[in-house]
Amino acid sequence: MTFAAQRAALADVVAIPVTPFAEDGSLDLAAHRTLLHRLLDGGVTTLTPNGNTGEFYALDPDERRTITELTVKEAGERATILVGVGHDVATAVSAARHARDTGAHMVMVHQPVHPYVSVRGWIDYHQAIAAAVPEIGVVPYVRNTALPGAALAELADACPNVIGVKYAVPDAMRFAGFARDAGLDRFVWVAGLAEPYAPSYFSAGATGFTSGLVNVAPAVSRRLIEALRGGDYPAAMRVWAQIRRFEELRAAQNSANNVSVVKEALASLGLCRRDVRAPSSTLPEAERVEVAAIVAEWSR
Repeated sequence: MTFAAQRAALADVVAIPVTPFAEDGSLDLAAHRTLLHRLLDGGVTTLTPNGNTGEFYALDPDERRTITELTVKEAGERATILVGVGHDVATAVSAARHARDTGAHMVMVHQPVHPYVSVRGWIDYHQAIAAAVPEIGVVPYVRNTALPGAALAELADACPNVIGVKYAVPDAMRFAGFARDAGLDRFVWVAGLAEPYAPSYFSAGATGFTSGLVNVAPAVSRRLIEALRGGDYPAAMRVWAQIRRFEELRAAQNSANNVSVVKEALASLGLCRRDVRAPSSTLPEAERVEVAAIVAEWSR
């Protein structure tokens, strides 16, 4: 796949599939296949295995490799695969090479979780990963409010395969400045805080958005991207209003239940178990009932 085709794939709904678990806590690969095909049949064409909604940090290296391989196999030619990689440099490089060798098209580099991240160190970290897989696109996941746009430009000067950015700082003004300092037209800008932030980020230059909600209601996410592509912000905000409470539940308590709400919604549809791994936890009963009611309303 060419970099141009990869850039086009980022300018869309970038789905972050959940990782279903069996009753014994292991990966439920049968449920995962079902959910992947539900996304594909719902019109999703860009998939991110090992994203945060997939509980990246709760999976061990073998599990992350299994999820990558399963996603590539099940998607076939129907979707572009953007694999999440991270942790220490050696682990991230190994995962990126595995993704490339498995047939994935791009990698998304999770925001470094080291407590001491300097601007120079951020560039060096991403450059080591991007240089290890020059044949495929690389998408930094930016959550760092202190990172200047110039750092991204410097990274791309050294590594032309850095083609897009998942930007997840909850500040549309900061995003607008960062994108222009880095090069608005140089990268594909993906609103990394999903549907709630998509309208404001699109107004500042984003052309794609990530989504965990899409696991539950692909048609809802598709309606939003089509409205935003057409510049129909009133229609986009009608979708925003429809999903507002669901996303508020996900964002509550510093996003403690981000994945739990999505899995609860899927459980209410009989598609997978609600189980999540620590440090996440399942929802209390009152919120389970509310999530099920929201999902039922969407299907009417």
